[in-house]
Amino acid sequence: MAALEKVRFGIFGAGSIALFRHALELSQNPAAEIVLVYDPIKARAEYLVSRFGGTVATSEEEIFASKKIDAVVVATPNSEHARLTIAAFAAGKHVLCEKPMATNLEDAAAMIAAGKKAGKKLMIGHNQCLMAPHLKAKKLLQEGIIGDVLTFRTSFCHGGPEGWSQDNGPHTWFFKKEKAYVGSMGDLGVHKAYLIPWLLGTDIAEAGAFIATMHKKNEKGKPITVDDNAVCILRMANGIIGQLTASWTYYGGEDNTTTFIGTKGRMVLGANPDYQVEVFLGNGERVLYKVGAVATNTVQVKSGIPDLFVDSILDDFEPPFDGLKGYKALAAVVACMNCAETGQISKVNNVPVPVKAAAAAKAKATKKAKKA
Repeated sequence: MAALEKVRFGIFGAGSIALFRHALELSQNPAAEIVLVYDPIKARAEYLVSRFGGTVATSEEEIFASKKIDAVVVATPNSEHARLTIAAFAAGKHVLCEKPMATNLEDAAAMIAAGKKAGKKLMIGHNQCLMAPHLKAKKLLQEGIIGDVLTFRTSFCHGGPEGWSQDNGPHTWFFKKEKAYVGSMGDLGVHKAYLIPWLLGTDIAEAGAFIATMHKKNEKGKPITVDDNAVCILRMANGIIGQLTASWTYYGGEDNTTTFIGTKGRMVLGANPDYQVEVFLGNGERVLYKVGAVATNTVQVKSGIPDLFVDSILDDFEPPFDGLKGYKALAAVVACMNCAETGQISKVNNVPVPVKAAAAAKAKATKKAKKA
């Protein structure tokens, strides 16, 4: 088979993450082309196509069946991620799937298995890793600038998705358990559950958490059915301990910061708008790095995720942010949820669960897609 010169995309979901990240960045990549876009709310697909090109698809199956499409972006509510990903692999497409990759570990494992069976790429859209401060921090940590890391604290908090998503308002799917599975932990906490292991080079081994719905109400004035706040403690496989906070009730602005404390000093990421990486050493020295900002809901910064996915297909290499890493981030969220429910520290299942029903799940997903 001749090597591809351009990756042609179908996009499932035309909400904010597709508009401001995936479609925008793909439209700027000369090696990518948006061919078809499907959203059950047709007007959203029409708007995305008017801005970034392509054609509005009349059904999911139109994208699966198209011979003109090499890869798909799954940017739908969380509950649809596994179904669409498995069906896309069955149709011979590569998949870039939004986070969290699934709503349970069994589905996540089935997605990985389906991709391997199809011989196609699976990449998860954990866009925090390629943000400039985090790339710089990873390099500095590897160089040992603050010595051996002992502990950390990391936060990802803002005023909630109802002001940013296309479902603007309290009726948003983010607030509904059947669509989202989890709230602030799935929207924000999962980013940090992916970022921290990537920065430190070690998995999360155990987790504890207090997770609750503190303030958010749905369109009926009732408490939402997912969490809006989470405070977690994590122990890494190499013994490092730390704290993770996710919140949808930061009404005074966004907080996306991380602090690492090591044997020689500490490193602070994202707290200083002028110097996004700050290092404070035990000898009194302060080292400042101006490297560029992390994206916020109001000020977008190119994530680099779609470009990397395109490169992985054209140059045939395994995406660094693959399904297994996405699985581990979801596993950390699941462990935190388990602890919140049971009151017991929970081990993180970093090994994908056996996929006993992978073939059945794929068949069911394909059948449902054909009926759509």
